Amino acid sequence: MLKRQIVLDTETTGIDPKAGHRIIEIGCVELVNRRLTGNNFHVYINPQREIEEEAIDVHGITNEFLRDKPLFHQVAQEFFDYIKGAQLVIHNAPFDVGFMDHEFAMLNQGFPATHDYCEVLDTLVMARNLHPGQKNNLDALCRRYDIDNSKRTLHGALLDSEILADVYLGMTGGQVKLNLATGNDSNEQNDSGGIRRLAADRPALKVVKATDEELQAHVARLQVVNKNGETLWQK
Repeated sequence: MLKRQIVLDTETTGIDPKAGHRIIEIGCVELVNRRLTGNNFHVYINPQREIEEEAIDVHGITNEFLRDKPLFHQVAQEFFDYIKGAQLVIHNAPFDVGFMDHEFAMLNQGFPATHDYCEVLDTLVMARNLHPGQKNNLDALCRRYDIDNSKRTLHGALLDSEILADVYLGMTGGQVKLNLATGNDSNEQNDSGGIRRLAADRPALKVVKATDEELQAHVARLQVVNKNGETLWQK
């Protein structure tokens, strides 16, 4: 069964939706069976309010930049359809999910709460369990798992989702630095120290099975090796 995960991040006008703050950027990266598919979702949103200066210092998104961007109600259905039924992988999930639920509720169109149609995995909780007493923000995790975040001078929803996908795979045992990609791999980053991934649509490895004659020869060889009984391989 295919397991679909959406690594998700948002940027906002401030820190509290109850104070009227809104989402201004959504970035999502899709994983299917722990492989990046390239089926990403990214949108900037006009929040119809001013962004706090402290928030601009974090993500660099200005009021002027968002003037001509769509309103949330214009992208809500597409966003809902994209994430519906997936497991959401989010760092500090209560923050992003709180804003998402607030935005959908404001539409009064019957959208359910996020936890009603998506499973949510909080990588901050996961990291604190794995590394108690240590810093577990995204930058610290990148250093711990040797993930290249040199391009992260400011927060950005799509970039942070891409980085978090690599961190998540690292935390859950996935190898993210295969260094086996070649030539025209569209997922490869060409920086000398960058992360290199195999293409999701690469051909499956060829499985070569032994012939009946080869199996018989193998059994005969084992009998020669140990004439006094079964070998370990025959037990």
